[in-house]
Amino acid sequence: MVQNNSTFKAFRVEEKDGNFVGSIKEVAFNRLNDNEILVRVHFSSLNYKDALSASGNKGVTKNYPHTPGIDAAGIIEKSHSALFKTGDKVIVTSYDLGMNTDGGFAEYIQVPAEWAVKLPEKMTLKEAMIYGTAGLTAGISVLRLTELIKPEDGKIAVSGATGGVGALSVAILNKLGYSVVAITGKETERDYLMNLGAKEIILRSEIENFDKKPLLKPLFAGAIDTVGGVILENIIKSTHSIGVVTCCGNVASPKLDLTVFPFILRGVTLIGIDSQNYPMKYREIVWNKLADEWKPKQLEYTCNEIQLKDLPHKIELMLSGKLKGRTILSLVE
Repeated sequence: MVQNNSTFKAFRVEEKDGNFVGSIKEVAFNRLNDNEILVRVHFSSLNYKDALSASGNKGVTKNYPHTPGIDAAGIIEKSHSALFKTGDKVIVTSYDLGMNTDGGFAEYIQVPAEWAVKLPEKMTLKEAMIYGTAGLTAGISVLRLTELIKPEDGKIAVSGATGGVGALSVAILNKLGYSVVAITGKETERDYLMNLGAKEIILRSEIENFDKKPLLKPLFAGAIDTVGGVILENIIKSTHSIGVVTCCGNVASPKLDLTVFPFILRGVTLIGIDSQNYPMKYREIVWNKLADEWKPKQLEYTCNEIQLKDLPHKIELMLSGKLKGRTILSLVE
């Protein structure tokens, strides 16, 4: 309990001689302000944005020392807000957590109460972090896609399918009865993707080398793109009439080289997904769906669990594109 300790453990990233180094430190508690909550973190998760923060990317985190971790799930130990009480189980994702506000790679987080969502009854704290921001992003993408595209309409492509958002999107869409085409650069992960529920695999190199024409043969009724760049371009150009494509990432490139033809000749809809500032009332809808009718039976299969001491190695693997699925950080013994 807080009153028995003056410090807690956290993975702190510090700048030393121009290099950014992460290590486990003892950190002092701050005074809790009005409308803030203090959460004892049980689980967090490793995201690409965390890896950037841990490596000193000033576009993500401006000031160091800093504790990354854009996701956290735990139990409120102190509350100065009417929204929550001590003992409530909550999920905290996105907003400024782990960016310029110390994040979930620590035993405790102190955040505005408005950032928290009450843990759904049918979800555990660990499951919440198997989802995390990646799951919320996948959930928002699925929500928007399924508003307009039904399983009988045709195949749904998912790019970056072995990543956190991609893997969860494949699993959720499969649970909902969609026929999923997984797009990946990792030929060795075919079995992994098929176990998640993909019905077909397309290699990234294949879709990158599609014809340069402004419109291509229709292949997909819709898609969830997590990478951007030429892959997103070719997905859009290969989408059926009145199809829907969501986009949430730019790891391949933030640029698109397209004509308007897919939009004005086929009526394709491109929907941007911003999970960082997604309105709370819709967050609650998505989290409750993820806890119940959207929860894939393969959820545990999409993750591996680590401890604070394992973070440096996993961050290095993530930055080099060698992680698959979700990496969950356990902060309770």
